[in-house]
Amino acid sequence: MGPTLLAFALALLVWFLVVGKELRQRRPEWHWYLTGYPRTALRVVFTWAKVAYLNDLTVSRKPTRRVLGDLVVKGDPLRPCVPRCSFPRPTPNGLKLVVQLQPGQTPDPFLAATEALAHAWRMHAVRVVSPARGIVLITATANDPLQMPGRPAAPEPAALLPAVVGALETGRAWVMDFRRVPHWLIVGATQSGKSTLIARLITQLAPQPVALVGIDCKGGMELGLIAQRLSALATCRAEAVGILGALVTDMQERMRQCRARSARSIWDLGEKERPVPVVVIVDELAELYLTNGSKEQRAEAEQCSTYLLRLAQLGAALGVHLVVAGQRVGSDLGPGVTALRAQLSGRICHRVNDPGTAEMALGDLNKEAVAVAQSIGETEQGVAVTVGDMGAWMRSRSRLTTSAEVQQVAAKFADVTPDLRCLAGTVSGGEDA
Repeated sequence: MGPTLLAFALALLVWFLVVGKELRQRRPEWHWYLTGYPRTALRVVFTWAKVAYLNDLTVSRKPTRRVLGDLVVKGDPLRPCVPRCSFPRPTPNGLKLVVQLQPGQTPDPFLAATEALAHAWRMHAVRVVSPARGIVLITATANDPLQMPGRPAAPEPAALLPAVVGALETGRAWVMDFRRVPHWLIVGATQSGKSTLIARLITQLAPQPVALVGIDCKGGMELGLIAQRLSALATCRAEAVGILGALVTDMQERMRQCRARSARSIWDLGEKERPVPVVVIVDELAELYLTNGSKEQRAEAEQCSTYLLRLAQLGAALGVHLVVAGQRVGSDLGPGVTALRAQLSGRICHRVNDPGTAEMALGDLNKEAVAVAQSIGETEQGVAVTVGDMGAWMRSRSRLTTSAEVQQVAAKFADVTPDLRCLAGTVSGGEDA
């Protein structure tokens, strides 16, 4: 038995030093299933009772009592009752377990104990949700999936209007699908990743038969880089008024066309008679709303607000979609911003400078996501919290796309830029914008 045990020990050593390292780099999910999950599952099972007790996740049984005259005689002392949990199930980068709540318990203590659970189980992060009454689902991730080595590249979209912009914390591709979520709001501080996300979005939409319209009132410093692929580009608020007004007028024509064909949206029309889908990208919304108090500028801001709200309300069925970005998107910009924000069902929040911005972006959809967005650090550029069509939030990270890359893509697909007749004469399009 001696030589056999020695050979087995040497094989294990080779596994951990050579094969295990190679497997961790190339197929991290296999490495987790074979080595990380068994240890962590046992750790969860054997520490659950103690962890629940220390973090107030237990309830106390009511002791027996008897009243003898004016004297209350108590029975057994209070005993903590630990909620029952299932055996942890493996995931590609962690595990899941379901906890049955005791009568009188709520999910709130479990939400407050996520950091303690992560430390106790030696996991990267723990997330708690309550999918149904009386139970909570605890999901633990072993490593940050947004920074894991060996993560496979996201597949390119095959259908019209989806864009693969990065990766989700689950390891799956992060897709902005305008057919499912027609309008998107992107907020974040300077150098938080907004421009990178927009650049990646443009590189994904550029090969598709989609009209891209840019509104960049900072003189076109950002969107001017891809002017060759834009059907129109506004570099000031006056030009933005012309473009947005023309798109609202074009929507009326699209309505008439759908009504004549008894169609509820342009997607019910035939491919040959269907109008070209339009994606309007607004870089820094505040530039459209802030004024110096003059009557002319106030009138332009009000027109922009009205047109944007009109596009957001009716554009989904008519193939006109909005992507609105800014450092802050709150009522302090103007009375129409809150109404516009309510129409933008897709939300993306990068690192922000104040809690109010995260609350404005995510608070009306999911309160839990607000705290997660505020925890994004300065070193996590591109990391964001996104809320899509199902209302569930998810951490995500956009794929790094440089200015040179987006310019190269814009030049490559400049010849497929649709010519929107409704925008003729509003501003100079394409390279002349």
